[in-house]
Amino acid sequence: MRARRTGDADGGSIALFVAICAAGLVMMIGIVLEAGGRLRAIETADARAQEVARVIGQQLDETALLRGGGYLLAQDVAAARAAADAYLQPYGLHAEIGFREGRTVVVDIRAQYRTTLLGAFAVESLEVRGHGSATLVHGVKEAETA
Repeated sequence: MRARRTGDADGGSIALFVAICAAGLVMMIGIVLEAGGRLRAIETADARAQEVARVIGQQLDETALLRGGGYLLAQDVAAARAAADAYLQPYGLHAEIGFREGRTVVVDIRAQYRTTLLGAFAVESLEVRGHGSATLVHGVKEAETA
């Protein structure tokens, strides 16, 4: 018969501890990666919304400008929608458009962030929102002095 070794009662417990910690570490890395990807998607949606606001801001009310009314936005929602759709069409996005005070256009975009690791937990995508605005400004009344 073999002699039984003493002090071997904890054999394998470190391996179990390492396995549990490794699983937790992998989950934490996955959460960080998904959160970073979602933040990049939000940043992209914000940038696209800002660009759409600029595109719509270029739709000036020429009649008001020629009458001396200054720079105003043409609050023609159909023209604004057409300009926004033309810019966003390659990305498959749509924008919600609003106007404030005749000089500011506000754009909101909703998009989907396609998850990579959360798909294992039946979370295929997360909604992200982008917001942008553009305000028309014009002219300098006085020259700057040094």
